[in-house]
Amino acid sequence: MNGFSLKISPHHWLRRAAMPKLPFLRLIGILSFLTFFFLLAKPVTSDRHSKTRVNTIYVILWFDTEDYLLPQSDDAALRVAEILTQQGVRATFKIVGEKARTLEKRGRQDVIAALSRHNIGYHSNLHSQQPSPALRLSNMGWEEGVQEFDRTERGGFDEVQRIFGIAPICYGQPGASWAPQSYPALKRWGVPLYLDEGEHVGIDGQPFWYCGMLNVFKMAENQTRVQLQKAADVDEAKNEFEKIYLRLKNSEGGLVSIYYHPCEFVHQEFWDIVNFAHGANPPAEEWKKPRIKTAQEIEQGFRNFEDYIAYLKSHSDVKFVTGREVLELYKDDAPRKAFSKEDVLKTARVVQREINYQAWPGFSISPGETFFLLNSYLAAYLKTQQAPASGGCEFVYGPIRRIETGQKSGSLSWNQLAAACLDVQSALKKNQQIPSEIWVGSHPLSPADYLATLGEAIQQLVTLGKPKMTLSVRHGNFTAEQYVARDSLEIWKWPIFPDAFHSPNIMDLAQLQAWTLKPAVLNK
Repeated sequence: MNGFSLKISPHHWLRRAAMPKLPFLRLIGILSFLTFFFLLAKPVTSDRHSKTRVNTIYVILWFDTEDYLLPQSDDAALRVAEILTQQGVRATFKIVGEKARTLEKRGRQDVIAALSRHNIGYHSNLHSQQPSPALRLSNMGWEEGVQEFDRTERGGFDEVQRIFGIAPICYGQPGASWAPQSYPALKRWGVPLYLDEGEHVGIDGQPFWYCGMLNVFKMAENQTRVQLQKAADVDEAKNEFEKIYLRLKNSEGGLVSIYYHPCEFVHQEFWDIVNFAHGANPPAEEWKKPRIKTAQEIEQGFRNFEDYIAYLKSHSDVKFVTGREVLELYKDDAPRKAFSKEDVLKTARVVQREINYQAWPGFSISPGETFFLLNSYLAAYLKTQQAPASGGCEFVYGPIRRIETGQKSGSLSWNQLAAACLDVQSALKKNQQIPSEIWVGSHPLSPADYLATLGEAIQQLVTLGKPKMTLSVRHGNFTAEQYVARDSLEIWKWPIFPDAFHSPNIMDLAQLQAWTLKPAVLNK
């Protein structure tokens, strides 16, 4: 019951109001008392829509700290970190391995200490020296690429950890040099967050889960910043942020991504474009330092930055968060959920129509987690010959190559499907990956076709209480790939790549890993 009410007979009220010959003042007093009494007696409601909700706008501020040529960029990183510390704002500094080593060689413990007051991330070992990660992995398969990324990038990660005294909380690729094979290696290193910008994969400008890592990536209309050239840049940036702010306020809050490079505050051109553009790879003795700004230009940039940070802080419902704090805000509850028999039935029906992520109250599940949920549910039935009361999901990677289903139509027996299910469950547990082809007797099925067929089998089992002895092979409509870009020159725009670089192989692997894709849900 949402409150209380005190009821007074309307006839009693009429009688009291109509009493003759009462002195006027006494009548006014009675009317006032009864009015007050009715106000007190008004039912108390708990309509949440009648209350003003406070939707927090979170801002993650991060810096790709990469220039190991220009000494002035060390001072810029120091000044940025100290400005933020003075304003009570903690950011995330992603450090290139060679930058960390250079700071150590130059004896810049002051810079290392200042950055260490914030979150530390990893931003590749050598950044733009050829070949960059995507170029190196562009023709490699899944496992080969994972091993190569681990071999070539782990050293820089370890150096950042040693020099800064803390394991990096996140990783982001240099430039547009993104590749999905990096994710399993990063997970093995204990990195839980992918923090960067790019066009390769994303869901509606919001954080998402991909390959088992939280991604703040392709933030689109929720990514902004103030430019560092002239005083008028600040007003323009405020107007731009205000639009994002109001839009997110009207959609129950969210995350805004703002990023810089410390070297931007002091140079006229990026250090790597001067040396490594269009695939160039000169020896170290031929490296050139970028031109620097005038003292006035540098001071203008820092003023813009300070004014902008102060403006963001002036919003009572805007909160700066680090990479570590973002992980808490978007903590994934799916692995801890128990799915009832009715939930399993609902999911089994959905996958027969479409295979994509599924949104549940407070969390979401990826196509791969759906695959695990349904397959493990049927596997549990096969062991006990009883439909389980509930099921659970676990993370698994997507398949690593494409196949065409060998049996386009026709039927298969329950015994064939049961044997395939147990075989698949063994593979899921051992490899933590969906098989690229699933054998049902002598016919291979694609993962999508297998899952749609599995959905029908579980629907029959749960609704009828017994399996259907003969099943039709169903076509799976896998639509999660829509959130992964198709290969094109546009998504690889980075001056450091060789001219016309692109990689259909990388993007094909990326689309296969759309099985792991789902939106991250903000914990309120």
